[in-house]
Amino acid sequence: MLGGSLYQTYAIKEAVRLGYYVITCDYLPENPGHKFAHEYHNVSTTDKEAVLELAKKLNVDGVVAYASDPAAPTAAYVCEKLGLPTSPYKSVEILSNKDLFRDFLQRNHFTCPKAKGYTTYEEALKDIDEYRLPVMVKPVDSSGSKGINKLTDWGQLKDFVDDALHYSRRKCFLIEEFIVKKGHQISGDAFSVNGKLVFHCLGNEFYDPNCDKDFAPLGECWPFEMDHKYIEDLEQQLQRLMTLLNMKSNAYNVEAIVGEDDKVYLLELGARSGGSLIPQVTECATGVNMVTWVVQAAAGDPIDLSILNERKEMPIKGCWSNYMVHPTETGKYEGTWFDEEFKKKHLVDFVTDTKEGEEVHKFRGAQDCTGELILKYDTPQQMMQVIRDMDKYVKVRVK
Repeated sequence: MLGGSLYQTYAIKEAVRLGYYVITCDYLPENPGHKFAHEYHNVSTTDKEAVLELAKKLNVDGVVAYASDPAAPTAAYVCEKLGLPTSPYKSVEILSNKDLFRDFLQRNHFTCPKAKGYTTYEEALKDIDEYRLPVMVKPVDSSGSKGINKLTDWGQLKDFVDDALHYSRRKCFLIEEFIVKKGHQISGDAFSVNGKLVFHCLGNEFYDPNCDKDFAPLGECWPFEMDHKYIEDLEQQLQRLMTLLNMKSNAYNVEAIVGEDDKVYLLELGARSGGSLIPQVTECATGVNMVTWVVQAAAGDPIDLSILNERKEMPIKGCWSNYMVHPTETGKYEGTWFDEEFKKKHLVDFVTDTKEGEEVHKFRGAQDCTGELILKYDTPQQMMQVIRDMDKYVKVRVK
């Protein structure tokens, strides 16, 4: 298991529950997931050669990069070298790098934003006449909205390029056409078995309009609130993409939007499960435990799809959301306050490892999250109302 962070602990525990001998590795021995594994090794999850040597030495049967964009190519690389179950390394690399992904989508005539990758500010400056403002500036290989900015004036370009490069391991960034969306952004997880899309649970992504970066997501909610024709369109795009990339048995994190032109634009297909407790909320909402499938697929064991009906999605039972708990100011963390009635009616789980006295930053993106909630609701209307007014029910106390 590549990584032992708080949000990877669920997969580690699931693998142990299923009876596998579980070994974790990363460069953070204090990460909480390691104590649930049988072994831990201090090896960076992005060091492909070091992980390969470790996997050889330990004679492993499979490698999982759960909810981790940076580790997904490592897992595919190691498995391909050792002949273990995996989707192709080159395909996972394409899905894990925004410049490669956009280029692949454009060359294969998918509906996607116009975009191009660059390595320097000067290189990008030469191309500004090709874009119409606003545009998005993004690191090609980060996650959680880190280093992403919406550019409305070319005078902002240098600062935004510097920010993107700070968060890019490859030191490369993307300038991307800004698509004005209709309704909610589409977000959720999907799974393929032997290259066939067998399941997805796609919902509505929501944001904090009071945040400096109003495009940084705070969570997702289900059931889907827009016309189902958009999901059907997206299903076809996902299957075509999986076929072209020769994907095998794999979990995916999906991001898409519907433009004002009524077209569905595919933004992301991460070759890993979603973070922010998305698989756990999916299980609450549908009864489908995709984490079990992730572990079984990595080991090359049979995946039991008997819970599924003839469709690629299961009916959502009730109304559900996750939510990134976050500070509205910078300072020292003092704790998280919950309205008692809110806790009783809506709170299913609160996952956090933020400690009292720890420095926290006013929310800019996932890196400033101090915890995650799983919430349930009685009706879609109640769900949307509670999400809009969340600051009345949950507050991060900062000194």
